[in-house]
Amino acid sequence: MRRAVLGLAVAIVGAYAPAVQAEVRVRIDTGSQTMHVYVDGELRHVWPVSTGRGGYGTPGGTYRPQRLERRWYSTKYRGASMHNAIFFRGGYAIHATTEVGRLGRRASHGCIRLHPSHAAELYGLVRTYGPGRTTITVAR
Repeated sequence: MRRAVLGLAVAIVGAYAPAVQAEVRVRIDTGSQTMHVYVDGELRHVWPVSTGRGGYGTPGGTYRPQRLERRWYSTKYRGASMHNAIFFRGGYAIHATTEVGRLGRRASHGCIRLHPSHAAELYGLVRTYGPGRTTITVAR
């Protein structure tokens, strides 16, 4: 009896589970200093960003998140806050900035800076859908 009930519960839950998990695609355009966020192919957000300024380029290419850090402080740049960080290539990350007035212009040492509320929202999406279901593309 117990196995039959358990089997029925699994069948009911399985009937309502999506067949394929949604995917998150993040596209950063360093020319326009914008980020487009797609969830399962649907455009959800367009946000201004700041990428690497002269002498500090942001690496182009397509990546998967390597690690997520809710609270992080740079070990390279005097403990600068990098909250809601999504590291995608070594020390390069998408993260919140306190310098929101500089968004839309090149201003970073190579990371991709976002408004704190946008960084928190993106971080939540990547945690929810998973780093393995997230693609980050940095285009020039």
